[in-house]
Amino acid sequence: QVQLVESGGGLVQAGGSLRLSCAASGSILSPNFMGWYRQAPGQPRDLVASITTTGNTNYADSVKGRSIISRDNEKDTMSLQMNSLKPEDTAVYYCRAIVAGRQYWGQGTQVTVSS
Repeated sequence: QVQLVESGGGLVQAGGSLRLSCAASGSILSPNFMGWYRQAPGQPRDLVASITTTGNTNYADSVKGRSIISRDNEKDTMSLQMNSLKPEDTAVYYCRAIVAGRQYWGQGTQVTVSS
């Protein structure tokens, strides 16, 4: 059973930065897809950024240019550096991974951006 553990959320002022991390464990196979999603109250869970094993990345327009996603394939970890944070970035951020065709989710980490 794959487990995903997120860290790095918290409270930050608008214009500040945060680095979210996700560590995958429990599988001998590396996730071929890892991504960050976020969900604000009353809103659907949306993709923020994703990265494949080969390093192909994808960003939501709302964070493009101020976020960088990266991963360490040997350690099965993924990070999301978010800069120039805005109050609208406030949400619970979830790590998602696909391993051997099955998807897994982390428990989520709260990011709150104050104005």
